[in-house]
Order: sequence, then structure tokens, then C-alpha cells
Amino acid sequence: MKILICDDEALIRNVIKEYLVLENMEVLEAKDGIEAIDIVQSKDVDLVVMDIMMPKMDGYQAIREIKKIKDVPFIVLSARTEEFDKLAGFDIGIDDYVTKPFSPKELVARIKAVLKRTNKEENIYQYNTLILDDLAHEVSIDGKNIDLTPKEYDLLKYFMKNQNIALSREAILASIWGYDFYGDERTVDTHIKTLRNSLGKYRNYIKTVRGMGYKFDAKDKD
Repeated sequence: MKILICDDEALIRNVIKEYLVLENMEVLEAKDGIEAIDIVQSKDVDLVVMDIMMPKMDGYQAIREIKKIKDVPFIVLSARTEEFDKLAGFDIGIDDYVTKPFSPKELVARIKAVLKRTNKEENIYQYNTLILDDLAHEVSIDGKNIDLTPKEYDLLKYFMKNQNIALSREAILASIWGYDFYGDERTVDTHIKTLRNSLGKYRNYIKTVRGMGYKFDAKDKD
């Protein structure tokens, strides 16, 4: 599990990191909302712990921007205790709200609970008879394994984890190939074409979003 901690106080990030590492979780750090957005664009993050009062961009604005990129659960960490602030967070789709000062052990327990509730600890993604087993690193349709290249596999997993979210070609390039990739957006189109061919009857689960990119929509395969 990759947990992103976004807080402008290094001491708080370090304390949370120590406890999460003991739980065998990988920890990424950001000191402001802009840095958090950059990390989510380039890394496959499973959950974000987000402070609210930060320089450059506050936590709620960062959450809104991240939600445009990736469907990831959020736990807000804030010194604000008023009901209005908590409701504002839940209104934009956060999963939990923890007030400062806090118990690191309790925060870790809440992180585990959110991961379990949002199925981010699951390693199997299934839509009809299309199944991706991440532990076995296998993809099957109607019980029969299909061969995918490493990049096709990563693309399919990325799409299945972000169902119904319109993903730009830039976001796909950053997440699958990384920012140091020197190719262009046509690389995405080429791999999408081959992935669709490999998916056979489920090829239309990957829909084109005109002028932007693609999204995975399993509601209608026709």
C-alpha cells in the first residue's frame, strides 16, 4: 500500500510515516497541495492523508484537483474542529476526518479501515467475466487467461482502479510511463488500440473521451 501524507509540518509527516512503515506500508510525502497533485499524477497512490491549512494551495482545493485525476480515498487531518469544516470535507467526498492533536495509532487504524471499506486492499478487480488478479499478475476473460504486455497490464489495472473517471492522455502517460518518458501522446493511443484488441468482447469497456483521453466504463460493453 502506498500512502501519501500531505502536511506542511515535517514533524507530523515523520511521526505518521514511522507508524505506517511499521505496518509495512510505503509512504510518500508532500509539503503542500501542489506537490501532492504532482505525486498523484506520477505514482499509484492508494490513500491520501491531507492537511487542510497549507501554503500555496489548501487541502480542500488539492482534494478537488486530485479527484479529477484519480479515484483515491482521503483522510483529512486538520486543527479545525468545527462541524462546518467537517461537513465541507464530506461534501467533497472525503472518507474520514481526524482532528489535531491526534493519536498516530488511531490514525493508522482509520487508514486501515478506509482502505478496507474502499476495497483498496483488494487485489482482484472484476467486471462481469473480465478479472484482473494483481497478486497472480493475471488477466482472464470467461475463465481463460489472456496475454498482455507489461504496459497493457498496467494500463488495464489503472483503468479498472479508476472506473468512470475521464483520464487525459497526459495523466495516463505520467501514471504508466512516468514524467521522464520522452515519447508523445500517440504512445497512449497505440497501446490502447492493442489493449482493446486483447480484451475482445470487452474492448468497448475502454471508451474514448473526445478531445481528452479515455475512461473505463463497464456499464455497457456494446
